[in-house]
Amino acid sequence: MLVLITVILYFGVLLLLSRWVGREGGNAAFFNGNRQSPWPLVAFGMIGASISGLTFIGVPGWVMSIDMTYLQMCLGFVVGYIIVAFVLLPHYYKYRLTSIYTYLNHRFGLVSYKTGSSFFILSKLLGAAAKFYVVCRILQMCLADSFSVPYVVVVLVALLMIWLYTRRSGIRSLVWTDFLQTFCLLLALVLILLQTAGMLHMNFFEAMTAVWNDSHSRIFEFSDFASKQNFWKQFLSGIFVVIVMTGLDQDMMQKNLTCKDLRSAQKDMCSYGILFVPVNFLFLALGILLMMLYQQQGVALPEQGDDLLSGFVLKGMLGTACLIFFTIGVIASAFSSADSAMTALTTSFCIDILGKEQDEKTRKRVHLGMLIAMVIVTLAFNAIGSGSVMDLIYTLVSYTYGPLLGLFAFGLFTQRHPYERAVPYIAIASPVICYIIDRVVGHLMGYKFGYEMLMFNGLLTFMGLYIASTPIIKRTSYTASV
Repeated sequence: MLVLITVILYFGVLLLLSRWVGREGGNAAFFNGNRQSPWPLVAFGMIGASISGLTFIGVPGWVMSIDMTYLQMCLGFVVGYIIVAFVLLPHYYKYRLTSIYTYLNHRFGLVSYKTGSSFFILSKLLGAAAKFYVVCRILQMCLADSFSVPYVVVVLVALLMIWLYTRRSGIRSLVWTDFLQTFCLLLALVLILLQTAGMLHMNFFEAMTAVWNDSHSRIFEFSDFASKQNFWKQFLSGIFVVIVMTGLDQDMMQKNLTCKDLRSAQKDMCSYGILFVPVNFLFLALGILLMMLYQQQGVALPEQGDDLLSGFVLKGMLGTACLIFFTIGVIASAFSSADSAMTALTTSFCIDILGKEQDEKTRKRVHLGMLIAMVIVTLAFNAIGSGSVMDLIYTLVSYTYGPLLGLFAFGLFTQRHPYERAVPYIAIASPVICYIIDRVVGHLMGYKFGYEMLMFNGLLTFMGLYIASTPIIKRTSYTASV
């Protein structure tokens, strides 16, 4: 019953906050927040939006299989955020873009523009639904102590609540609700960490020393290049994952573009980019401490890493207080990711696909349509099931964001123009070829591609565009609509 009360109160606070900050509705507030967001507010809120509910649940369990090598990727994230801040953001602010894919329209043409935005919509819908699928499964388990709630009801109610507090002011409301949700997420993480350490009869510093001395505290892997955890694979993949999942992602960039100017947006991005390493270290440290606690309590480790934290909390082994904190953390992290995804999908579909940035009725209908699409895909993931969903997310990114990486790189670093009709075929062929190569190389040589497939995918798209292009004789400037 306490969990249900917590959920209801949390929903109520979100609705009140969104109503307060979203008094002035309209498309400008929904799409770009009237470009008035304070950068520290955006930076702090972006931590929660970037982490997502999947990180809260899944990252602690990664230590069971790959130790703390995920931090290699997080180090690459930092470099990636710096690149996005000083390479991509200047272009977006120069032309005051609302949808970042408008750049492709002016640089190449309408076909490339539609191709890029379509790949984003597909990628974001699949990725956001996969994350939300896991979180709703955990939320259903949290409510099991009070009521037996069907999974479909959990999904419908959660997404309906997101739709309610984003439908009026969209991104303007999200900047503030994400601040609240990030605070709740980090508070939950710290309190669960302290409770776990307390049950191990350790203070915080003793717990960190124990983590550092544990056999699962291995961070770097240089010896085995064939391993997916090899440092250079993880580090370089981290750089490019951020470039595509943040810099080329309407969802993540839309909040940054609500800052009043380029300098504010750059400070925002660099700030939350650097914070990624310590925050993820705490998640991984929690995973190691939980493994110690499992051993101390004589409890068998779960088969799936995603159940390491949730299984222990939901059994009540960390106490009622931790169950409440866990529920808040799950909801906060899930909502901060899913709400921005729905808003970005609505923005991209209205502007990029329909070309109706000023039509408020169309925007409201599309927003409702994205709610329905999220419900359908989330329930599809539940029907199919999966192992480590975080691994699934990054695999999807490698295949679906690769063409976006190639398109933007070609536009930024060449003086050539592709044949427009060839662009969709190149964008589709690239991930297909990558999949075939991955299977063939794995069968013949035993080599398994990791997330470096993203770079290879982008390179193939770039090469295809280069072959099917001609030099630009005279580049024409453009002025994007404000």
